[in-house]
Amino acid sequence: MKVLVAIKRVIDPYVKVRVKNDGSGVETNNVKMAMNPFCEIAVEEAVRLKEAGTVDEVVVVSVGETSCQEQLRTALALGADRAIHIKAEAGLEPLTVAKVLQSVMEKEQPGLVLMGKQSIDSDNNQVAQMLSALTRCPQGTFASHVVIDGDTVTVTREVDGGLETLQLMLPAIISTDLRLNEPRYASLPNIMKAKKKPMEQLTLADFGVDASRRQEVLNVVPPPERQGGVRVASVSELVDKLKNEAKVI
Repeated sequence: MKVLVAIKRVIDPYVKVRVKNDGSGVETNNVKMAMNPFCEIAVEEAVRLKEAGTVDEVVVVSVGETSCQEQLRTALALGADRAIHIKAEAGLEPLTVAKVLQSVMEKEQPGLVLMGKQSIDSDNNQVAQMLSALTRCPQGTFASHVVIDGDTVTVTREVDGGLETLQLMLPAIISTDLRLNEPRYASLPNIMKAKKKPMEQLTLADFGVDASRRQEVLNVVPPPERQGGVRVASVSELVDKLKNEAKVI
């Protein structure tokens, strides 16, 4: 069975994000970039399934600028077999990405699609659900445990009330949550081997996907500076401040 893993290039989560002076977005020039942390978890899960003998091939795909190839090489170093880079401008809307992945699924015919539940830049949490609707494949979002058994996959997902277990028929689409696994570090030998692994390069035109924007970002502003705390002498004073000043009770 083949597993398709979608990954995204984002600002490194340990870098302080700065808003552009004109408020049109966040600054990415000369900023360290990395694979989206939730995507790393998806890659790790796919590699573990291959190591367990459950799947035969792990294919990673990314939609974006040429710089995305750096993250694809990272995924290859972590254990993926080959990569697909679909060149496009940065900041594609979730629906456009879902349509591209739909076309990739038709081309590759994977038995399972894995992706992070959301990216840490836009935080939309939409692509997996949109892809499921477009392909009519069952979905398991926020997965914290995945077990493949024959033609089905059992997904334990995290919901507000606790845990929910689903059994899905393959092919299926799964988005990964933090507690699914802990991603490994790429070793130097594997980093060197990744340079020789195949990477197919395509464009949006190859799939006939319209990248027209349906949303417009009007303004981006940094969050307000956090104010210092206030010490209180008693519980009654704390309750009074919460009620009359913070107005949260």
